[in-house]
Amino acid sequence: MKTQKNYLAPFITMVFLFLIVGFLTVVFQQFQKPLQSAFLSNVGKIKTTLTVMVTFAWFLAYPLTGGVGAKWVDTIGHKKTLGRALIIMVAGLVVCSASAWLGAKSGSTIGVIPIGFFVFLTGVFIVGAAATIMQVILNPYIAASEVPGTNAITRLAIGGSANSIGTTLAPFFVSGIVFGGVIAEKVKIDQVIVPFLIMAITIAVIAFVVHRLNLPNIAGTTNEGGGVLKKSIWSFSHVRLGVIGLFAYTGCEVSIGANIILHANWLGGSFAEKATWMTTLYWGGLLLGRLIGSTLNKIPAQIQLTVTTIGATLLVLASIFTGNLWLLACVGLFHSILWPGIFSLSINKLGKYTPKGAGVLMIGVAGGAVIPLIQGMLVDAMGKDWTWSWLIVVAGELYILYYALSGCKVKQSGE
Repeated sequence: MKTQKNYLAPFITMVFLFLIVGFLTVVFQQFQKPLQSAFLSNVGKIKTTLTVMVTFAWFLAYPLTGGVGAKWVDTIGHKKTLGRALIIMVAGLVVCSASAWLGAKSGSTIGVIPIGFFVFLTGVFIVGAAATIMQVILNPYIAASEVPGTNAITRLAIGGSANSIGTTLAPFFVSGIVFGGVIAEKVKIDQVIVPFLIMAITIAVIAFVVHRLNLPNIAGTTNEGGGVLKKSIWSFSHVRLGVIGLFAYTGCEVSIGANIILHANWLGGSFAEKATWMTTLYWGGLLLGRLIGSTLNKIPAQIQLTVTTIGATLLVLASIFTGNLWLLACVGLFHSILWPGIFSLSINKLGKYTPKGAGVLMIGVAGGAVIPLIQGMLVDAMGKDWTWSWLIVVAGELYILYYALSGCKVKQSGE
């Protein structure tokens, strides 16, 4: 009889790091509107497109650096790879702080766009790269970290709950602490210099603590012998289709989480006044759903994914046809299961191919860059009207439904 190992301590560490990644992801999304006011007041018709470049820069890192993370895990192990990722994250936060200083002190521009804006995008990309490498470790590691009374999807849901705590706190951190309650239109860019430095110091301390922890490599999740893998990771159909599923999901998640506040400000009135609350409701819904999902260890991932995708699709459509953004904000409750559902189904039965699977799945996270950017371009093309741009989210939800019903079936294993 196989004895179940208990990886409780490493599991708790990974859960905490999930919180950090979620927090930073939404922190940068919340800078879109303030940066639009501080940097992009003179750019004219492409203002929305440039504004969502902040989110684009973050998620562009995923397809470009996911493979690097997978290679590092195989060659130097989980712990050292995690240490490198945290150091990279510190560097990116310092660059963001420097960009704010440059924007405040220098009047240099490229065309009508301040140079500081481009430096900020560089810093966002660097932090996004660090988050990518961390998730290459975190997702398969937490899925494989056996803890009594849990299975892979419930462990991923617990990690996702921690991630959602970070995402729920982030809007209030930006609006209440970083900008002190000042409305976005009156933000001054030099207000972010010190907060980014404080975040950099905090991550540096976390990197030191992680270095002191015992984080073992989990058997069966790396190519421990260093031999040549006989199959291409792309030969696994459930992985290929899972990459597209994560592309669609991440794009849908980020489009709502990052752009609902822009839609609310475009509408004005009570919607603009409650924009931060809508964002918080969305990420808070993700948190609540993941807390609930962490208890559903007896319900197969495929069924969970099917039900929640249908619920999300119906809410987005209802919001489009009624014009009620609060319905869109409620989609977070259903989105809560999509990431752990797609990810756990995509790495199912990969065995020693797990790191490569996790690495290529990070390519799918580029949806968080591409889909919100396309949505922003559509809005600019439609005269700043956001209403019908949300159909791009509906299309993404329908693909995920296909993956839940058919695409996730394992046709060959990597055992």
